[in-house]
Amino acid sequence: MDMDKTLRYGLIGCGSMGREHIENLQVMGGVAVTALADPHAPSREAALACCRGAKPQVFEDHRELLASGLCDAVIIATPNFTHVEMLRDALAVPGLHILVEKPLVTRIEDGVELIARAQGRSGIVWVAQEYRYMPPVAEMIRIAHEGGVGRLHQVAIREHREPFYPKVGDWNRFSANTGGTLVEKCCHYFNLMDLILREQPLRVFASGGQRVNHLDENYGGKVPDILDSAYVIVEYPSGARAMLDLCMFAEGSTDNEHVVIVGDEGKLESLLPSLTLRHSRREDWGRRDAWGQPSGTGKGVNVRRVWDTRIKYAGHHFGASYIEHQRFAAAIRDGRPAEIGLEEGLRAVATGLAAHRSIDEGRVVALAELLPAGW
Repeated sequence: MDMDKTLRYGLIGCGSMGREHIENLQVMGGVAVTALADPHAPSREAALACCRGAKPQVFEDHRELLASGLCDAVIIATPNFTHVEMLRDALAVPGLHILVEKPLVTRIEDGVELIARAQGRSGIVWVAQEYRYMPPVAEMIRIAHEGGVGRLHQVAIREHREPFYPKVGDWNRFSANTGGTLVEKCCHYFNLMDLILREQPLRVFASGGQRVNHLDENYGGKVPDILDSAYVIVEYPSGARAMLDLCMFAEGSTDNEHVVIVGDEGKLESLLPSLTLRHSRREDWGRRDAWGQPSGTGKGVNVRRVWDTRIKYAGHHFGASYIEHQRFAAAIRDGRPAEIGLEEGLRAVATGLAAHRSIDEGRVVALAELLPAGW
């Protein structure tokens, strides 16, 4: 496409994440928000207030936005369980580029249907998985993939944080709407594991429950059923393993997100929000003291703060959403495919659903039980 043309964006879903997308687009350059759609009037008004100096057309119904001809690309940031409907309608618009928030869907069959509908389209479909673009995480992945810690064997991700944020109508209090916490909250971690190890998961074992949060809430006689803590182990064909440690009643954490990669030649750690990256290498493999220094001393560990000075808006994701938007726009302009396509987005959902099944049934769950034959 014309590299000098302003890309026109429509936003479907004007809640907190939708407004975060607007804030990123406001500072990008070369793009404009031309249309907004949301059935919830307060959300529409809040999104419109974010559009400083711009006057996008506002719709209650997303179908009116899609039919308006005002958009080259749309961002879908609606509740999880509505993604399939929004995508069905958006995929029917020829040439329209789509960025859809995670999780792609809440049910495997919906994702399979959408993949079939997207075949042969000229517009790209990109599943938002911003964690890979957070500066220290992106740097640790680069080092790992360049052999900086040798052959990769383990990935560990810990998120210790506050409970789920309020949403319109508290739709995120129920697994039927979200796909479950390990889909809603954690699909981007499972996607990150796959990216780091450059493999597709084989099986999952998980343990978790709803221990503290939302137990005293009641919605027309229904009590929230979303788990607030879990451990998940994911196994890969090479024998590599990844683990997630999630706790959503741990507000006392300093660095609430901790990503670890361990290879046979060293270790990488990324910590957020401190933006810290630690990198150490084993020295003499054949020695009994293989590290050269006792573990826990910190000797020989390179520690630095990692930031990308090109980021113009840090927002709620340490600049990752800004970087992802830059790459999405560049892919549109250059005619390149999405970096995170529908298949990858669905696989991350499948790992989360497998973890929930594992918790419910107390057993190891193979991804082949959920995904279509041949995946």
